[in-house]
Amino acid sequence: MKKLLFLAVILVLTGNFLVQEKGVSIPGLSLGTSGADSTLENAYNNRQSDLQVQGEGVVTKMLPDDLAGSRHQKFILRLSTGQTLLISHNIDLAPRIDRLSIGDRVEFYGEYEWNSKGGVIHWTHHDPNGNHVGGWLKHEGQTFR
Repeated sequence: MKKLLFLAVILVLTGNFLVQEKGVSIPGLSLGTSGADSTLENAYNNRQSDLQVQGEGVVTKMLPDDLAGSRHQKFILRLSTGQTLLISHNIDLAPRIDRLSIGDRVEFYGEYEWNSKGGVIHWTHHDPNGNHVGGWLKHEGQTFR
């Protein structure tokens, strides 16, 4: 019995390391992630899109602005589950986050679109036509909408 308990503890600790440090997904292993992270993980696993979601993550990569058509600030967030999200923030309709750096925590409210790399969050701004739910980004206590 002690050997089984020891093995179970080792498996949980190993799974925790893989999920947190390596971004590995282990089905059925829950490490106390938030409801938002679980929703996003389910959306990714089920290839769902067009979901209005709220969550937060840590900036892992800054990308060049997309200047074709509507201008977008782009960066990658990593959730506590290890899932990554591309944030595509329309800077023609909302202020740019100028002091954003790798390692910063960003909260978001926007629309999730599935892709093979973890997904995209967009509509992180108001809709000037009033047809879509307004979204936002929060960084260092400031809201960008």
